[in-house]
Amino acid sequence: QVQLVESGGGSVQPGGSLRLSCAASGRIFSTYDMGWYRQAPGKQREWVAQIPRSGITNYATSVKGRFTISRDYAKKTVYLQMNSLKPEDTAVYYCNAQNSIATYWGQGTQVTVSL
Repeated sequence: QVQLVESGGGSVQPGGSLRLSCAASGRIFSTYDMGWYRQAPGKQREWVAQIPRSGITNYATSVKGRFTISRDYAKKTVYLQMNSLKPEDTAVYYCNAQNSIATYWGQGTQVTVSL
């Protein structure tokens, strides 16, 4: 079992930055591909970024060049650095861990971008 706890959300003005963290506990962190998703009000959850065990990162087109995903194996933590934030980035952000056997989600952290 893997438990995921997100933190770092908040309110920021357009053009600002936030760094989200996802702390994992439980079974071996290194065996899971890690990712971030988000869900805006009235919309479906969408994929944002991924950092699999290979370390090769992937990003949704809407965030590419602005967001950076990374993982720290020693701290069992995944990060999402978000720069040049836009109002359309407003959403609840969820951490995801998955491998061939199971998928886990965190509880989510709210990010609000507005004047």
